[in-house]
Amino acid sequence: MERVQIGIIGGSGLYDMAGVTDRSEVTLTTPFGEPSGPYVIGTLQGRRVAFLARHAVGHRVSPSEINYRANIFGMKVLGVEYLLSASAVGSLKDEYKPLDIVIPDQFFDRTKDRPSTFFGGGLVVHVAFAHPFCRILSDIAYESGRAAGATIHKGGTYVCMEGPQFSTLAESKLYRAWGLEIIGMTNLQEAKLAREAEICYSTIALVTDYDCWHPDHDSVTVDMIIANLMQNSKTAQQIITGAVAQLPYERACECASALKYALVTRPDAIPAQAKKDLAPLIGKYLQTT
Repeated sequence: MERVQIGIIGGSGLYDMAGVTDRSEVTLTTPFGEPSGPYVIGTLQGRRVAFLARHAVGHRVSPSEINYRANIFGMKVLGVEYLLSASAVGSLKDEYKPLDIVIPDQFFDRTKDRPSTFFGGGLVVHVAFAHPFCRILSDIAYESGRAAGATIHKGGTYVCMEGPQFSTLAESKLYRAWGLEIIGMTNLQEAKLAREAEICYSTIALVTDYDCWHPDHDSVTVDMIIANLMQNSKTAQQIITGAVAQLPYERACECASALKYALVTRPDAIPAQAKKDLAPLIGKYLQTT
């Protein structure tokens, strides 16, 4: 199987990358089930990339139903080392306006009952997650946004809520009181799993609305969100295209060795099935055992 270094996950409004050429589709089955769909493999800015629509073709999978583990595991199997994610978010601050773009640097978890790890079942692993986004990849995405002429903000906390319903007014006001910046439904699990897979991860957050705290946005609608996403999708593609062209071939960040000191279970105590299933993740650390 061809190895692809760069992955792209498209969210609401970004179901394809128009600039990708030499396309083919790869369908994968993982130990965690089926990904959202086939991975579109192609060339962008002279680099081989893998694109996946997280909500599937036709937007058929809700945030709570996405098989995040399969999606990220599939990227790992393909050889992905850099993963750029585009996502719709609501704004919790006046200065982050609809149609703006945010490159967040932190998460706050408001999800529940979503699998967020590849490990367990006899294999205990604890990765560091104090800084959930790859700094190098995020810096490149931000500079690409500036070059594209986008109104783009660097930093901020992404509240990941369960959904699929939008926030209550009380929740929205509380998040603002806590000083949080943007709210969405998908990226936290992707980031956690990408870190366990030693994949650099960054989010290009596309602001669609002010969430319900704002007096003019107290009834957020899908129509409003989709209309703004359609306007932002072209900018998002420009940012991703520019970032792909700037990615170094060799990584110099801590993401690349996130598991080096994270495996707690003694190698000879790891179940054989776990060693087999998770070989793409842990195999290099068990070669001497």
